[in-house]
Amino acid sequence: MIDLHYWPTPNGHKITLFLEETGLPYRILPVNIGKGEQFVPDFLAIAPNNRMPAIVDHEPSDGGAPVSVFESGAILLYLAEKTGRFLPTDMRGRVVTTQWLMWQMGGLGPMLGQNHHFNRYAPEKIPYAIDRYVNETSRLYGVLNRQLEGRDFIAGDYSIADMACYPWIVPHEAQGQKLEDFPHLHRWFDRIASRPATVTAYAKGKEISERNVVDDEEAKKILFGQTAR
Repeated sequence: MIDLHYWPTPNGHKITLFLEETGLPYRILPVNIGKGEQFVPDFLAIAPNNRMPAIVDHEPSDGGAPVSVFESGAILLYLAEKTGRFLPTDMRGRVVTTQWLMWQMGGLGPMLGQNHHFNRYAPEKIPYAIDRYVNETSRLYGVLNRQLEGRDFIAGDYSIADMACYPWIVPHEAQGQKLEDFPHLHRWFDRIASRPATVTAYAKGKEISERNVVDDEEAKKILFGQTAR
């Protein structure tokens, strides 16, 4: 059994996409980031960066004590190696998949996260910051669109690279993007959206968010008022 410490954000959705695809037994333990539950000592013990998702695998492959993993990219790699799925075993295929996973972790996620912040959450609208991150989002969409030309998925077969990137494209309208401007990405997006595991993963996320409504202003204070502690 895998415990998934989760909230329905793009990084959280990555892991439910994988778990639903593979059928690994898991239970969701909501971490309501709008209420500051990411700062609870028990959670920090497995996720010292006070960010979700994180997992605890109670049945690791070595048969030893439970294994905890934080950082969504590391979790995807761990689960792929545990199951032998969605990560090629050949050297060249593995290189392609992992480099696009790192591209998402180091570029797509952080830049689109800043887009979300300055477009949706910042108390002051700063035109320079908004333009900076909307333009960078468009550039990154273009990179992904070119990679997907002539391919069904980012690295060949459906993989953890696709699971990492897809959730960050879901809020494309809020990011100031039109999928019609990126036809190869658009086709890829629709293909993943129609997968049964994707439908189930997002339905579970929606159910959790609807059960745990928080005050937007209070959540902003918690999410964006963090300092070293």
